[in-house]
Amino acid sequence: MQALFIGHTYIDLTFITDHMPTGDEKHVASAYAVSFGGNAVTAAFCCAKLGIVPDLIATMANDWLGRMFMDMSAKYGISIHPRKVSASSLSFIMPKDGKRAIVRCRDDEHIHPFPILNLRGCRALHIDGHQPDAAIHYARLCREAGILTSLDGGGLRSNTHELLEYVDVAIVAERLCEQMDKTPEAMLDYLKSRGCRVGGVTMGEQGLLWYDETGAVRRLPALTIPRERVIDTNGAGDVFHGAYVYSYLANPSRSWKDHFEFARAASTFKIQRLGNEAGLPTLTDIEVVKMAFAATS
Repeated sequence: MQALFIGHTYIDLTFITDHMPTGDEKHVASAYAVSFGGNAVTAAFCCAKLGIVPDLIATMANDWLGRMFMDMSAKYGISIHPRKVSASSLSFIMPKDGKRAIVRCRDDEHIHPFPILNLRGCRALHIDGHQPDAAIHYARLCREAGILTSLDGGGLRSNTHELLEYVDVAIVAERLCEQMDKTPEAMLDYLKSRGCRVGGVTMGEQGLLWYDETGAVRRLPALTIPRERVIDTNGAGDVFHGAYVYSYLANPSRSWKDHFEFARAASTFKIQRLGNEAGLPTLTDIEVVKMAFAATS
């Protein structure tokens, strides 16, 4: 095991439509994609696509959507350590004008305890706060073992405050700032107070506001991309997380600025494709993006 990711599994149905029917209306979407979904789950697939295949503790149901997900993970060689639920979770995602509306059907009632794994060889843990008991268990173990712990703080979970005590790299969304009534700058101060040695807030077109191990706050601007090329922003943050974890594993001596610039290019690739799987970049794709687009000022 080189890395362990822990998250909640979704199957994502993403479709583009210029009209949402109501009542007894019917309408034909112009395009659609079916893919794996979930924050840490999508990040795990991104890391695997780039060349380092992680293990994944993920929710799993014995139904046809669950079997579809197992087929998807087998394609990437990802070892799934399932945590059983009664029914698979499903997301309906409607991207439009650089935003996305989402309807979710979720079963997060875990039937069994989380699996206990041997962490020998593991160099990074990435969690998103789902499966909170598993997340904090492995975050503690990894902190004790000197294994890098990374958090996708997409939203406020039941034990976010406690969990952050064991997180080395916390990259959170503006949504968490809103839920905690904090400005991005105040969020960085909060992450520092919880002991996160690297922290940041992703802000879409405004880029990433973050601090490094010295505590110095800086801004990583977004890459400039023509608006008409933005197809589907859903999953861009997940790809960002998976890419910086990969970059750390592949090049641990590089700076976090380097890791985040790599991840920025990966997420820029993602938003130009419909669905999570189509949006997973290769190393070549990332180099092409870096050459094609400049950072905003």
